[in-house]
Amino acid sequence: MRKLKTAIIGTGFMGKVHSENVRRLGNVEIAAVCGSSDERARAFADSIGVDTATGDYRRLLADKSIDAVHILTPNALHFPVAMAAMEAGKAVLCEKPLTLSEDEAKQMVKMAAKKKVANCVQHNLRYYPMAQHIRQMIAAGELGDILIVQGTYSQDWLLYETDYNWRVEKKPNGALRAVGDIGSHWMDMIQHVTGLKISALCAELAIFHKSRKKPRHSVETFTGKQLEPEDYDDIRMETEDFGAVLVRMGERCRGCYTVSQMSAGNKNRFEFEVYGTKSGVRWNQERPDELWIGRRNEPNQIIIKDPSLLRGAAAGFADLPGGHSEGYDDSHKQVFKRFYAKVADPSAPVDYPTFADGLWGMHLLGKVLESSKKKAWVKC
Repeated sequence: MRKLKTAIIGTGFMGKVHSENVRRLGNVEIAAVCGSSDERARAFADSIGVDTATGDYRRLLADKSIDAVHILTPNALHFPVAMAAMEAGKAVLCEKPLTLSEDEAKQMVKMAAKKKVANCVQHNLRYYPMAQHIRQMIAAGELGDILIVQGTYSQDWLLYETDYNWRVEKKPNGALRAVGDIGSHWMDMIQHVTGLKISALCAELAIFHKSRKKPRHSVETFTGKQLEPEDYDDIRMETEDFGAVLVRMGERCRGCYTVSQMSAGNKNRFEFEVYGTKSGVRWNQERPDELWIGRRNEPNQIIIKDPSLLRGAAAGFADLPGGHSEGYDDSHKQVFKRFYAKVADPSAPVDYPTFADGLWGMHLLGKVLESSKKKAWVKC
């Protein structure tokens, strides 16, 4: 198999995550890096040992030897960069949410089909081994008919008014922040594991800090806690700190989830529960190797990840034996492994979330915003 060449576009937190896990594949070389300026690109490229660095993504796209790009920029740049990359014939892996609007997402789906390029939206959280085990359990009928889904995605990294990241601003991020950034993961996961689509929802959004203090120089995601008062400017907030969403799925299933970036003590608590007519399950990303299984008339269980004991196809999402934890980095690697198999061989199956999944996600985010403004249920 020939070695594939890829480019990393974006040099922040996700740039580090993607570059480290692409290299774990063995058959993919990071050929170039693009940042918001030549200086930032060069600094990041030096930190990961890449020769080519630029502040202009068009320079990378002109390189015919590059097979694929990872788009890890602020959300507002996903659309123009992805469209240019596909026009240049590159496979594209893009962080979520896919775009700023459903219309942009539709155009990306059309372009991917026109150019016949591999395309992926990075819903990596699907690919924890225990999440895949839950999916196989539900498909096999072990939970019975699904009645209830519930959960949360709670963080605390934006608890204080002095906490800042580009995501808090509407222009680079989009109209939804907490629901768009982490609620998109929750909605994608619950549909993926249950096989049911969200058919209607009712949402309420809240902005607790009416203004935040923006640093006068750039800060990376999950950082910025050591700045002094003179380092800030006050800016008005238009994106939500918290969201609560009621959902209907299929004919019978009902549920709800909350998202928050101001829940003290929750670093990255992504949790979902699914209850059926036979049993229920609960999984928490902060304890990724554990799965709680609940039953009415039998003892409950907590099972630990072991690929030799996972159900069906779920075993293929674990690369380490039982007792060896697989977490956040590994979930990215599992998506990359499948995406680059498709880049290398266009006849390979699509076993990863595509732009079409990202389009559906943008449709749901639009419905969340619509429901919040109307203060009413909306059909999806």
